[in-house]
Amino acid sequence: MVPLPPATSAVSGSAESVDAWLGQLGLAPVTRVQRDGATAWDLLLDGRRRFDLRLTVIWQPGVGLVVWLPFAPPVQDGHRRAYQQLLQWNDELPFVKFGLDPELRVVLSAEITPEAADARALGLAIARTLAVCDHLFEASARWLRPGGVPPMVEPGRVSRGRALLERYAGELAELTGAPATLARGDRVAERGAPDREKAGGR
Repeated sequence: MVPLPPATSAVSGSAESVDAWLGQLGLAPVTRVQRDGATAWDLLLDGRRRFDLRLTVIWQPGVGLVVWLPFAPPVQDGHRRAYQQLLQWNDELPFVKFGLDPELRVVLSAEITPEAADARALGLAIARTLAVCDHLFEASARWLRPGGVPPMVEPGRVSRGRALLERYAGELAELTGAPATLARGDRVAERGAPDREKAGGR
């Protein structure tokens, strides 16, 4: 394992710094693009339970770093109580935030200010994003798979994020225990919403 440099050795403010940090973390981007002054790197990684996660690291001068992940497909009108669930998770998980993109996909992100940006902070943000996906594996299954059945992991498959998760395991204490979920009555109401809307109900 390549040791990370101390935070004081980080050179903030350039895409080339992020290239170096990703290399120190052992992460090979799938693509690297520049647009409107920002640079973005796509990474294909796995958690321990949820696999094939396509994360994007975005560097914008003066803004900092964002680790961005499409967490779930678009939220349908019948799943409007999912917004309540996202707000609940935003309250429970202090270092990341959930939101919706213009296509109403659920997205998960972690932000790093320019002053705090270095290899260690980037690695921790990526590891935390993977760990949140694992933490909410069952709770988010109803958005990800028909019938809400979590996907099966191929026997013997090795996580592409395992080394990163192991490196930062001691700093992810907030992801212990069971995640917050909607009460049973809210889940029943959510499942019943499409039928009520078809019948003119609300």
